[in-house]
Amino acid sequence: MCGRYSLDTPLQPLQSLLQPWLRDADCGWLKHYAPRRLIRPGEPVLALRREHGLSVTSHMLWGLLPGWVKDPLTGPRPINARAETLEDKASFRGPWRHHRCLLPADGFLEQGEQIRRQDGQLFWLAGLWDRWIGPDGSEVETCCVITTRPNEFLASLHDRMPVIVPQGLEEIWLEPGDGAHRRALEPMLEPWPSEGWSRRGSSQLSLF
Repeated sequence: MCGRYSLDTPLQPLQSLLQPWLRDADCGWLKHYAPRRLIRPGEPVLALRREHGLSVTSHMLWGLLPGWVKDPLTGPRPINARAETLEDKASFRGPWRHHRCLLPADGFLEQGEQIRRQDGQLFWLAGLWDRWIGPDGSEVETCCVITTRPNEFLASLHDRMPVIVPQGLEEIWLEPGDGAHRRALEPMLEPWPSEGWSRRGSSQLSLF
């Protein structure tokens, strides 16, 4: 699973990653960007998503609130979605078809260990997002991280790990598409290679 992750990178590398999708409207949050060593469920997260034919950056709450829920205060708010059941679960079926997203990260936590790329570079966590609209017109945008079975590198820590989308495939992942397109995305849901990643103890972080 993925219950904690980090975006602790300075602004310049993050801005370089997001450059193809940044707009003038993003200047506000860029000015106030602060690295975060620990991002927890229920907190606002930075995401890249597609809407109205454009891929844009956005901030959402981590914990998916399906758009069809009548009362946002009742029911579960899943932070993860199993890759194997995306087409089966009512909460995930619509977002998997129409609302995929990407969350920039530089590490995530499993059982008190921090998982990072050995080169320290950013990577994309695969996610789903949805928009809940209240009777008064208020809107809440939320998301969750897609998980898959672990590779050999992480199997000793947990029976799940986050799906990671390689850089260069962002637009393919975000494009809504039809059933054939979604089937073409399925290889991305497989465990990623173990090479090029590192683990180090971070028990002090997992306490917060």
